[in-house]
Amino acid sequence: MSRQPAVFLDRDGIVNQVVFRDGQPSSPYSLAQFQWQAGIHQAVDQLRRAGLLVFVITNQPDLARRKLQLQDHEQIQARVARELAIHDLLACPHDDQDQCACRKPKPGMLLSLAQRWGVDLAESFVVGDSWKDMQAGRAVGCGCILLSQPYNRGRAEALAHWVVPDLGVAVSWICHYRE
Repeated sequence: MSRQPAVFLDRDGIVNQVVFRDGQPSSPYSLAQFQWQAGIHQAVDQLRRAGLLVFVITNQPDLARRKLQLQDHEQIQARVARELAIHDLLACPHDDQDQCACRKPKPGMLLSLAQRWGVDLAESFVVGDSWKDMQAGRAVGCGCILLSQPYNRGRAEALAHWVVPDLGVAVSWICHYRE
């Protein structure tokens, strides 16, 4: 079986807008707070037309912290799966002290999807907005693209292979690279 290239999109900050709490970027806690990132549907369609598998991966530690209710999380995930033309999505519900293998910066979600879908990680990309996204991608040999935001300067930029201003630029670069 031949392996396929993929794009792993972080959810909060890439697929949907972050919600700021106490000045820090966070996940939406309800469908009412969930807002698509501008251009995400077109971006996913363009990646698929380029022959790429498209996945969404997300850390959701507020489930373990009991700040996010499971029902609300499941509604948000269902909306993403239903309304965005992705191949699959995974969420890590753990907090740091759980020491799981799936919580980014560990690469467990990427490895799981790669095994399930036959992904060629060396020909794949992670698009995210945090150092954890970049480190998870580097751990498995993916190209790492950081969407530059005021809240992710420094460590994230140092781990990224490329820093871009928005998702449209990231997708254009990925598609051009694939040609």
